[in-house]
Amino acid sequence: MPRLRTATAVLATAAGIASMAAVAAPAASAATASEASRNTVTGSAFAATSGTSTAATKALAKSMVPASQWAAFDHIISHESSWNHRAVNAASGAYGLCQALPGSKMASAGSDWRTNPATQIKWALTYMNDRYGSPNAAWNFWQTHHWY
Repeated sequence: MPRLRTATAVLATAAGIASMAAVAAPAASAATASEASRNTVTGSAFAATSGTSTAATKALAKSMVPASQWAAFDHIISHESSWNHRAVNAASGAYGLCQALPGSKMASAGSDWRTNPATQIKWALTYMNDRYGSPNAAWNFWQTHHWY
């Protein structure tokens, strides 16, 4: 399936996916727009590709994480994976942006957990909120223990 050719096509509103795909890659098929719409999380879509940039992943996360929690979320993900959504801990097998162990836990946020940073961000935010109360509280714990 053809990939979108520009980084500007990474983030889009759900309504603008088809038109953005047509502008960014005229040769893209309707299936590409349909696939992108399946990656929709909180009103934005993310093309799950191996070429996903750190800046695009961070921009997506910033649109999903409450502003008051952003700095803490950013610190944790930076320390855990350097914003690499395909990061694997060789010793433990922890996977993804948030280094979920096992990585398959993230399937609760979407079946595309291995390849879609949006799914990983959604899962990480839910995990931090459920376990610690917020990303800020998770970061406080991380600073003491160097894990969360």
